[in-house]
Amino acid sequence: MSVISQGSGTISETAFATISSLAKAEAGLVLPHSKVTMVQSRLRTRLAATGIDTYEAYAKFVSAAEGSAERRLMISALTTNVSHFFRENHHFDILKKDALPELLRRAKSGKPVRIWSAGCSSGQEPYSIAMLILDATPELASLDTLILATDIDPKILEKAEVGQYSTQQITGIPEDMRKRYLKPGNSSDAHIVTPNVKRMVRFRELNLLHDWPMRTQFDVIFCRNVVIYFDTPTQDGLWPRFESALHPQGWFFLGHSERVSEQALPRFSSVGMTAYRPINASNATHA
Repeated sequence: MSVISQGSGTISETAFATISSLAKAEAGLVLPHSKVTMVQSRLRTRLAATGIDTYEAYAKFVSAAEGSAERRLMISALTTNVSHFFRENHHFDILKKDALPELLRRAKSGKPVRIWSAGCSSGQEPYSIAMLILDATPELASLDTLILATDIDPKILEKAEVGQYSTQQITGIPEDMRKRYLKPGNSSDAHIVTPNVKRMVRFRELNLLHDWPMRTQFDVIFCRNVVIYFDTPTQDGLWPRFESALHPQGWFFLGHSERVSEQALPRFSSVGMTAYRPINASNATHA
């Protein structure tokens, strides 16, 4: 059995293959051999937490029925949680200039407005959306408007719900917005999102590969820097699901390194850099 030596511990090829296979099956995560150092580093804390001495024993444990709870924690440890306020600002420009005026018209006519932040990580994306709505179209915030923020990682969702960030983490928020939508946290370097921003967001745990319990369509979907971690077949399975979840007059935003596949592209029209609408959006009628 070959062994990969990294730092203070070692992981066998067999253990790495088992863990990679589980990550793919459970969460669609693709972990090529080049990620072995990252896998070993991130799982070292899980070995310590479980009292398991070797990666081989850990791989065996998380593969068994009794390891199902730890399997979720393993996925959390392997998930990349990098997020910033107003990341890829061009998407927020489209949201402000094109989407929000239309969403306000819909809301004023009595229709609910629903926005989905899929793969929300520690909350910066959905809170950015809420801040923009409050700032650009405050009337929309007072109507039936809700942002659903989902992620596979329950631990990161707990942090997101608290809504506390360091000074470095809030650099993407414009200064005038910081004054309106942040308040002092529990230290000089901590800032908490204000209640009026939090009220607009609902955090829920969701694995994109599993069933989606939401029965309503979304006016806007942000799924940025998520599908890049999936292989092509997994992505191809998600595009029609996103299309079904998106209102015919909706907006769909991906990360800067992501593109709708050639197979799915006929379903969407590009309205900006990694920004899409359903192909017939301009002719669709909002029901």
